[in-house]
Formats: sequence, C-alpha cells, structure tokens
Amino acid sequence: MKIGMLTSGGDCQSLNAAMRGVAKTLYNNTNDVEIYGFLDGYKGMITKNYKLMKEEDFSGILTEGGTILGTSRTPFKYINEPDKEGRDKVAGMIKTYKDLKLDCLVMLGGNGSHKTAALLSQKGLNVVTLPKTIDNDIEGTEMSFGFQSAIDVATRTIDEIHTTAASHSRVFIVEIMGHKTGWLTLHSGIAGGADIILIPEIPYNVDEVLNTIRKREKQGKKFTIIAMAEGAISDEDAKLSKKELKEKRKTYTFPSVAYQLSDELQKKAGQEVRVTIPGHVQRGGIPSASDRTLATRIGVEAAGLILRKDYGNMVCIKEGKFSKIPLEEVAGKTKMVNVDNELIRQAESLGISLGRKA
Repeated sequence: MKIGMLTSGGDCQSLNAAMRGVAKTLYNNTNDVEIYGFLDGYKGMITKNYKLMKEEDFSGILTEGGTILGTSRTPFKYINEPDKEGRDKVAGMIKTYKDLKLDCLVMLGGNGSHKTAALLSQKGLNVVTLPKTIDNDIEGTEMSFGFQSAIDVATRTIDEIHTTAASHSRVFIVEIMGHKTGWLTLHSGIAGGADIILIPEIPYNVDEVLNTIRKREKQGKKFTIIAMAEGAISDEDAKLSKKELKEKRKTYTFPSVAYQLSDELQKKAGQEVRVTIPGHVQRGGIPSASDRTLATRIGVEAAGLILRKDYGNMVCIKEGKFSKIPLEEVAGKTKMVNVDNELIRQAESLGISLGRKA
C-alpha cells in the first residue's frame, strides 16, 4: 500500500499528532505500507517534492506544534492557473500521484484545502482528509483539531490582560484570529471572562459597545475587556455592498479593525483604549492535551477509511461521535456561528455584550 500525505494551508497545533495517528495505525494494521510525505503542501505534490517516510519519522512528534512536512497556501482560485514555471498545477498533482502509484492521498487542511481535495477526488484520485483549522469553521464536523489549542492561547492572552487593564483603569481590545467566523473569539472570550465579544456574524454597534463600557463604570468597574475577531464588522459597514465596503476600506489608516474601534471609542468616551494582538502565536506552540487526543483519534479514523478503501471522505464528528462526510459536502462551505447559537444565548445571559442593540 502506497500512501501520499500532505499538510495544507495555515499551520496549527496537532498536525503532527494527526499524521502520527494515521501512520501508526497503518503500520500496525498492515504488513506492507509506504508513506510519501509531500513537502510544503500541494506545492510539493505539484513539483514532485517528497520524501519516503520511515516509521521512526512519526515517533516523538506527538507534542510538537507545526508540521514536519511543512505547509503552504495554494488558493483554490489559482489552482487552475499555471505556476511560475508554467506547469499545470492540477495535471502536475495527478501525474505525481500516478507516477508514485499511490493508493490514496491523505490531506490535512482547512476550507480552501478541501476544495482542492474534492477536485482531485473528482478527477479520479483516492483521497481521504482530516479537518484542520484553528477557526473550527469546516462544514460537516463539530470540531476541528487545532481549535482547542488556539482557544488556550487566546484565553491566556485575555487572562493576562486583565491585571494591567484593572491596574490602569483602561479598556483593552484583544484581537483574535478569525476573518470569516467567530468561533475562536466566542469560546476564548467566554473562557477569558471578556466583557464584550465582537464576531463577524453579529455586526456591532459602536454606541452599544460604548454603553456597555459606561454601564460598567457606573457599577464601579473601571476597566473593560473586549474580545474582537479580526473579521468583526460594524453594523454601519455591514449595510454596504462588497464593492462599497472594499472602496471604504481603501481609505482606512488603521492596521486592523481593533485599532479602528479603539480610535472610535477613545474619541467618544475620552478613555484610554489599548489593543493587543496575539496574532500567529495562536497557531503555535505545544498542542493542548485535548487537541493531541482529538487529532490522534481523527488520524486513527482516517487510517480506517484507507484500510477499508472508503475514499472521497473527510473524517468528521457528528453528535459527539466519529463519522465521515463526502468531500463534495465540505468543499467551498464555511460553518458560521448561528446568531441563535446556544453559546451566544448563554454569553448574553451572563451579561456579556455582543455589541448588538437589545
């Protein structure tokens, strides 16, 4: 059995744990298996840049962040365009697959990576995928590995901001990763005790944010912590068309939405506002224990699909149990936070403001 393996898109914690789960299960359940690791994501498959892995390559990597194979972003909208050397990317991947006489390609990636995986599956390649993203926004699964570790990092940032915010009686905005969805900000905001949580799915009203700050001041609480997703948007901007919003953003002088909100609040409240952005730290470091367990189990399930020759699927979790979902049902879809989500309701019951008017 010959297996190709690659990690695609942004890195995260537990990629190595997931690959280890796949490899150890295959080695333990079949007498003859070769695993070819493609370097730097789909790019390695396009350029035929790979290495034949040894069983010991998957030892000692359970606790390592990042990916031993390296990764890169190959946007799907450019996948049908030739690369810098004029190579047809899709044809190159198919040729590499066939030249190596692979039985299956194992891909660990997020939303965009799954679109390419689905395309290769449609082209006749045997593909099995694992859901990887710190954003937890892959359609069809309740949980993606990398998410819990990122929550831990973002939560620690909010935790450590509390003391300085309280000492200086300031408003602090902690900008959390999440361009399209607010899962990470919502979970870490609640875990870190944020007073205001702003996510892309719920456009915020600046005056409502300001009212929450003033309400806390009247209660004798001299500081406020705002957990803000990097893709959060004001209700004013949310009313604009994509074209209008794009043009408006060209006039912005702020490096991110957090700094824009900070400027607005300082002008209206006359209070010091500071911004903290943990950034790529949220992707790095040692994976949490829960992520290691989840990634390992997802890897075991992926190996099971391979051994059963049940191709064209992503391992997923439904109602707390491991299952599978066809790649075409995952590709091109994003799991958004429902505005009526139970977690949203619970947050507001706690008195946390989501920035929307009552």
